[in-house]
Amino acid sequence: MKTDIGRLFDLSGKRAAITGGGGELCGTMAEALSALGVKVAILDIDPKAAQLRQDAIVAAGGIARAMSCNVLDEAELEGCYSQICELWGGIDLLINGAGGNSRAGSTDREFLEPEDFGNDGLQGFFNLPFAGFKQTFDLNFFGTFLPLKILTRGMAERHSGSIVNVSSMSAFTPLTKVGAYSAAKAAVANFTQWLAVHFSHVGVRVNAIAPGFFMTEQLRFLHIDEKTGEYTPRAKKVVAHTPMGRYGDPEELLGTVIWLLSDASRFVTGNVVPIDGGYSSYTV
Repeated sequence: MKTDIGRLFDLSGKRAAITGGGGELCGTMAEALSALGVKVAILDIDPKAAQLRQDAIVAAGGIARAMSCNVLDEAELEGCYSQICELWGGIDLLINGAGGNSRAGSTDREFLEPEDFGNDGLQGFFNLPFAGFKQTFDLNFFGTFLPLKILTRGMAERHSGSIVNVSSMSAFTPLTKVGAYSAAKAAVANFTQWLAVHFSHVGVRVNAIAPGFFMTEQLRFLHIDEKTGEYTPRAKKVVAHTPMGRYGDPEELLGTVIWLLSDASRFVTGNVVPIDGGYSSYTV
């Protein structure tokens, strides 16, 4: 029997919700899905960013709706889901992309040194503000958990749907400095596998991508020197440890995302797929 390859990747007519859809990475995904005939709900805490992405999609002939949404607010998520159901009758696809890192949840140095004790101006592990650590962890993990809990019930009831969470290659081997972010992304990867098993009898697949280093605004404060605009020593180490020798481009996420959302991966669930230029494979 001849396989219709085009049909396997066909997403036309599907309905998608994308959290963090106003951002650089998920905004690129939103525009790509729209170009494939998907109706896209763009959920973002920044309504202006969501609106700009909606405008770009509509200008290109697609169908999209921007929605202001804090992914840590159950009531706002419920409201967004109600709007989507009124517009399109529900969703078939979910990309959980809201997240990010902050300086408040990160240490200033990679290693604790003996001379660091008593240096109150240095943010190390022992004076890392709990509120900052919690804020970063909550955004990345609970900001994934709550949309899953609220936005996917219709999928489960219809016995059909595909979910892509956004983890990080930091989930496999934690990066220095960003302890809260690394811990949360590891939790996202673990929960992706748990939920994939839990949903396996109702026809809903759950996978995740684990991006490597993409030069987004959240990354910039650690990788670009504010005064010179050059790569920081940390950024140079990142590039040196990436076999492909560069940062990723947002479009380089699309092939994997489309594959995971489509029937081309219909026997794939519970996977966390690295997209990192070989970073997680490399050692010396």
